[in-house]
Amino acid sequence: MLEWLERTGTRATVEGMTRYGIPNDRAFGVPVGTMRAQAKKIGKDHDLAAALWETGWYEARMMATFVDDPHLVTRRQMNAWAADFDSWAICDTACFHLFNRTPFAWEKAHQWVTSPREFVKRGGFVLMAVLAARDEAPDTEFMACLKVIEESAGDARNFVKKGVNWALRQIGRRNVALNAAALEVAERLARSDDSPRRWVGKDALRELKSPKVQAKLSS
Repeated sequence: MLEWLERTGTRATVEGMTRYGIPNDRAFGVPVGTMRAQAKKIGKDHDLAAALWETGWYEARMMATFVDDPHLVTRRQMNAWAADFDSWAICDTACFHLFNRTPFAWEKAHQWVTSPREFVKRGGFVLMAVLAARDEAPDTEFMACLKVIEESAGDARNFVKKGVNWALRQIGRRNVALNAAALEVAERLARSDDSPRRWVGKDALRELKSPKVQAKLSS
């Protein structure tokens, strides 16, 4: 797998990673689409995923999230991998393609949002956003998330702030009742004297009040 990644990567892709805030000191330069296509050919392989993650290479860790079996992922593994998050790309990919499909997704979402580490905390909010898009949990679960979102919206760190915003917007797109609740949170945040809170609120309001979102909710 590492040999394939090295053959497939390009210097141009490695150099372009910095434009997106992704560390490239241990990267081969393989596009995400190319990795996902290769992962489909490989299929699920929990042991391979563990070995790939341990290499520390960016693309190897991306591949690990694509090929791992969510039914075999443990709480310990989730915490260990989250502790290794060093960019939004690895964080979001792990949460979007793997961790949200585990039985521990909700548990880790609520744990990680209390972390002092930027990308672990972001991971908690990314999980909330993905669960809002895919999970069949009752509205009460997402109402509880809204409370956490409002409490955490003052975190000025860029990737945490954007994760909070993503979770708020995604919950507000889920149904009419959650849209109304998310709008109330967004409006309070938008009136805040605190700059990060105000940004989260105003940005969420633009999307959640948009004709496109409102039309989809009412259909």
